[in-house]
Amino acid sequence: MDTALQPAPGLQQFLAEHARQELLRLVVVGSVDDGKSTLIGRLLHECDGLFEDQISSVRRATAKRAAAQGLQAAASAAPPREEEIDFSLFTDGLRAEREQGITIDVAYRYFSTPRRKFIVADTPGHVQYTRNMATGASTADAAVILVDARLGVLAQTRRHAYIASLLGIPYLAVAVNKMDLMGFDRAVFERIGAELAGFARTLGFTQLRLFPVSASQGDNVTRPSARTPWHDGGTLLGWLESLPPQRRQDEAPFRFPVQYVLRPHLDYRGFAGQIASGTVRVGDEVVVLPSQRRTRVAAIDTFEGQHEQQSAPSSVTLRLEDEVDLSRGDMIAHPAQPPQALQRLEAMLVWFGEQPLEPARRYLVKHTTRTVPATLEQLLWRVDLERLTEVPAETLSLNDIGKVRLVCKRPLLCDPYRDNRRTGAFIVIDALTHDTVAAGMILGPAGPEGGRATAGSLVTARERREQLGQRGGVILLPEAPEAEERAFQLERHLFDLGRHVSVVRGDTEVALALAEAGLIALVHTVAPQARRALEEQARDAGLHALELEPSVDPEQQVRRILAAQDAAP
Repeated sequence: MDTALQPAPGLQQFLAEHARQELLRLVVVGSVDDGKSTLIGRLLHECDGLFEDQISSVRRATAKRAAAQGLQAAASAAPPREEEIDFSLFTDGLRAEREQGITIDVAYRYFSTPRRKFIVADTPGHVQYTRNMATGASTADAAVILVDARLGVLAQTRRHAYIASLLGIPYLAVAVNKMDLMGFDRAVFERIGAELAGFARTLGFTQLRLFPVSASQGDNVTRPSARTPWHDGGTLLGWLESLPPQRRQDEAPFRFPVQYVLRPHLDYRGFAGQIASGTVRVGDEVVVLPSQRRTRVAAIDTFEGQHEQQSAPSSVTLRLEDEVDLSRGDMIAHPAQPPQALQRLEAMLVWFGEQPLEPARRYLVKHTTRTVPATLEQLLWRVDLERLTEVPAETLSLNDIGKVRLVCKRPLLCDPYRDNRRTGAFIVIDALTHDTVAAGMILGPAGPEGGRATAGSLVTARERREQLGQRGGVILLPEAPEAEERAFQLERHLFDLGRHVSVVRGDTEVALALAEAGLIALVHTVAPQARRALEEQARDAGLHALELEPSVDPEQQVRRILAAQDAAP
């Protein structure tokens, strides 16, 4: 390389030191007008994270805004003083954001100090953009929640704290902002801090800190404030610099979702993708999923050449010692710590879609590099975001959060989200519009509440039919005031004819479990959406489903059920 093109020794040293610095991903959240963008702008400005042209542009924009609002008697040729800079303009980059004075999109900014590097996400505070906030927080290692000292803790403040905990963020700072407008009153700070801290501690954060700040004037942001002599907790920046290094994915179990199979010629077969977590070395024994074949790593190729080992989040191509069948969506892992293969799973969903969740609608789940059709088996509950309690629900609307039970057509090779963010997260796609309608966090396999047979059952449907002498099925009875009484009468008739039958009131999960066990499930008092979903789920499971009409008398109902049983495949 020409020495004239090489960086100067001082620059080389700076770049090397910068590369060695630990990275912290930070998200700043709060309600509308709490000062999130101003706080981030202050951090960028005082940590030299801005270019001169950016500063000059914001100075001009600040003066123009002040003049338009009548806050200046006349436009002056002299530039405004530093304290007149509107720091929020450093991050509110969209034209609509500047016009409305709110944050809409997630803005990512980068700065560093002598101690570490930061990637900071400025997220919207308006409830309409809660989904944007969840997106920005999904990769964060720490969160800062701002509270307006004049308004105190709001419902949106609690909502954001809940989402931060749901997304697995371990470190939380509460910045009580605009303390200058409250005369830096210690009682105000302690009252707000105690209220939010008491709530946040129930959410399981590893560390929680409180700071009295003025983002516009800089108190306790990067420098201690003489106006808060009663605060001995240091500055917000000092706390961020002191946090432990980010959770390292290379220390987690090895996970390698296959993205592409590379076959440039007959002598080369490689599996390309990004290491989701863990470390892989040449010679390691690995298991190929879902086939369960075992082999060893023959080589690790990258753009720069071959390596003896690589860790997350490196993008690599693995060559294996044996010819194994692998395609996009499959996974390579160490056999001692394999992922779970889940077809029925429970997860938390943050609903992004403009259209509400429809249990009968077909969705796609995209998890790592695998995309599979999925159906909603059950919406277990929705979070009441005002009281943060679990409430029954039939659907999820825009920005709702709920716990669901999903059934995927093919197993997901995954880990619980609390253990591995990369293999524990997924998105939900509308199969018709291809819109991303939800983000999901895997909790684990579906629980046994309904008694439903698992995918690994050792009893086949044929064995059940031969032993019981009948096929399992779901019979949906017509809605009527006396539906339950008629259901029990029909149960009696069928039982007397030697059929194994049971009445189910409204619980589609139990009905499906009984049908899969070979019984006839007589279901009444079911919501219309749940009826459609139950019929589809029964047919997908190879069971017969029949919806009786209100005009049919009991004897005809029995005949129709028996005919459906005999005609079922």
